[in-house]
Amino acid sequence: MSRERWGSRSTFVLAAIGSAVGLGNVWRFPGQAFANGGGAFLVPYFIALITAGIPLLVLELAIGKKFQKGAPGSLKSVCKKAEGLGWWAIATSFVITAYYCIIMAWAFNYVWHSLTLAWGSDSGSYFFGNVLKLTDSPGTLGGLNIPILIGLILTWVCVWFCIHNGTKSVGKIVKYTVPLPIIMLVLLGIRGLTLPGAVEGLSYFLTPNWSALLDVNVWAAAYGQIFFSLSVLFGIMIAYSSMLPKETDIPSNALVIAFANSSISFMAGITVFSTLGYLANVQGVNISELGYSGVSLAFVTYPAVISQLPGGVVIQVIFALMFFIMLLTLGIDSAFSIVEGIVVAIEDKFHWGKKKTVTIVCFAGFAAGLLFATNAGLYWLDIMDHWVNDFNLIVIGVFECIVVGWIYGADKLRNYFNEGSEVKFGKWWNVMIKYVIPAILFVITVIYLKTNISNAYEGYEMKYLLIGGWGMVLVTILVGFIFSMFKESKSN
Repeated sequence: MSRERWGSRSTFVLAAIGSAVGLGNVWRFPGQAFANGGGAFLVPYFIALITAGIPLLVLELAIGKKFQKGAPGSLKSVCKKAEGLGWWAIATSFVITAYYCIIMAWAFNYVWHSLTLAWGSDSGSYFFGNVLKLTDSPGTLGGLNIPILIGLILTWVCVWFCIHNGTKSVGKIVKYTVPLPIIMLVLLGIRGLTLPGAVEGLSYFLTPNWSALLDVNVWAAAYGQIFFSLSVLFGIMIAYSSMLPKETDIPSNALVIAFANSSISFMAGITVFSTLGYLANVQGVNISELGYSGVSLAFVTYPAVISQLPGGVVIQVIFALMFFIMLLTLGIDSAFSIVEGIVVAIEDKFHWGKKKTVTIVCFAGFAAGLLFATNAGLYWLDIMDHWVNDFNLIVIGVFECIVVGWIYGADKLRNYFNEGSEVKFGKWWNVMIKYVIPAILFVITVIYLKTNISNAYEGYEMKYLLIGGWGMVLVTILVGFIFSMFKESKSN
């Protein structure tokens, strides 16, 4: 079975940027800056980008290109006993895409609601009460939420169409889905900057609280944001680079992808906080009193802002549609890239046909996402995201650095990707992979464990945290071990 190839370098770079730039850029980055020193957060953020984000991105692109396999196959080529680590990353990606797609299902619903500005003057009650029909606890599922279920079906149908023909269909899609949300983000940002209160909002976002740099949690948040926003440790970048030709310049591509991702995050921060400044101005409160969380920003706070924009109902509808279509186009690239990482790994192991594998994975992902389409779905999304995304990826990162940096040899891989590259990485890259990144991830892990063992996350009952949190971590580890035990099927 011959391996797929990207049609051009630009198609690969667009696909990789589309994977890295997702919903988290719009709400997670501004939120981290908001909570961790404002403008001062940018200092550890960019240090984290240089010392950890780019080195890890280069590592994954390099092993994918060198071994021409997805995450499990590439890590097995690095070290025979590391295949399970690759499957653990793939299992983690599967859980993440199951709940990531439900957020897109909400966005699909809000595109429809935008036509009438259905949330009215109370966007919070509308989202939690009318749209999610949120129950009192994770244990009260309340049945399937039909409008959300329809949105989930539409999401998975879109994912299937985006990748069912592999790089050919992905290449056609990313030409539109990567530039479009950036254009919309710029337009929303320009509008936000012209509103009363925008300066105060930007000041809140960018004014440094230098004392925050002495807090280890701020540095942990910066490194965490970099790891999660670059699509490293999911198996995505390894899968994407496995379809690159041998002459591809890995360091140069990695720099383009990394700085494009961070630039868009910064642009999103300007857009979000100029708009929040306007809302605070209208309500006559301090911006800190508005509160901030990813879900509420997109589906409560921003709709509230849109309802109060000057210019009348037509202008408000236009900006509502623009915002939620932007969310969809941001989300779809990340969603199908995660699925593509899973598909490539399964194809490498079992040598199934592309459409068959994509169909099976999409159907399984849809089935797994039904839990999040219930009226208690938001609770389970919150719990699983906190454990499977945050904890799993950190630990996977530690092991990946050990396997590649120490067992395979950081110097050996560096010599490989430096060959023929316009940008040469020095021995500092070895130091980052072997010492700095594992040490930082270990510190973040210790902080995470200390926090979550001594406190019940968000006040949830422990039984739900054990099932949806630590239980799902264990399930992903077991899946990784089980898949690594299967023998690779012979190629057709």
